[in-house]
Amino acid sequence: MQEPTLLVLAAGMGSRYGGLKQMAPMGPHEETILDYSLYDAIFCGFRRVVFVIRDEFEEAFRTSIGERFSDRVEVAYAFQRLDDVPAGFETPDDRIKPWGTAHAVYAARHAVSGPFAVINADDFYGRDAYTQAATFLSHMRTDRPPSYCLVAYHLGATLSEHGGVNRGVTSHSEGLLQDVEEIGGIGRQEDGRVLGFTADGSERELTEDALVSMNFWGFTPNLFTQLEESLLSFLESCADPVTAEWHIPTAVDGLLKNGQASCRVLASRGDWFGVTHREDKAQAVETIGKLVSAGEYPSPLT
Repeated sequence: MQEPTLLVLAAGMGSRYGGLKQMAPMGPHEETILDYSLYDAIFCGFRRVVFVIRDEFEEAFRTSIGERFSDRVEVAYAFQRLDDVPAGFETPDDRIKPWGTAHAVYAARHAVSGPFAVINADDFYGRDAYTQAATFLSHMRTDRPPSYCLVAYHLGATLSEHGGVNRGVTSHSEGLLQDVEEIGGIGRQEDGRVLGFTADGSERELTEDALVSMNFWGFTPNLFTQLEESLLSFLESCADPVTAEWHIPTAVDGLLKNGQASCRVLASRGDWFGVTHREDKAQAVETIGKLVSAGEYPSPLT
């Protein structure tokens, strides 16, 4: 058995939220969502955490998040940088945003050497997700092609009342992921239908019980070599290198289609919530308050 690493993607600036939401207080003693995620991960057996951040808020992140957990778990950092691209590609001078979540994972290639889970810093996944991921990763074999996992949630439980959301919508058979497609602008309509838009702008009707990716993945270090091989192809073929982003669902989907990996779908029995839009914060605060009142978490969180 191997103790897995938790890789936390925290380099995004929260453009729709309007600020650095990873550090926004949500708990009764100003705990962040990430505080609760780390608490759950440590409880479920994760003994090392690697934060993927940007250089410009390293000091603020270390003092507000990293140092609070350094006595309970090994803490390391990786940095997502615009110029961290393969030789032969030049980053456009007017590129501002990071290259996306798949690139953020790639940025941690020198900081992770064993099985690892990937989460977003601003999403609450629930303890069941960490339990299932830790069990899968701790017993991971050296399969060829490698076997990965996705902790998935029902779409209807991940929608926001305050605007559209992006989700990786899955199809699966006998517990194995067959396809994951990034659908944007998903929202519940007045007539009850759930609609979103595919990459080419086509409207797509979805079911609320569809299992979707909330960016909770389990990988082996084999993934870093696979990302290295596909990153240059993405950069050279993207329509607009100033704005294009490379996401984990897209990268995994390519591996599945090419027979380079398999991926087990683990349906979470817990609750997910997040803060996509600033208006989502009130609901997150209320939900955390109920969990604390029910005794799920100590208060203050220690």
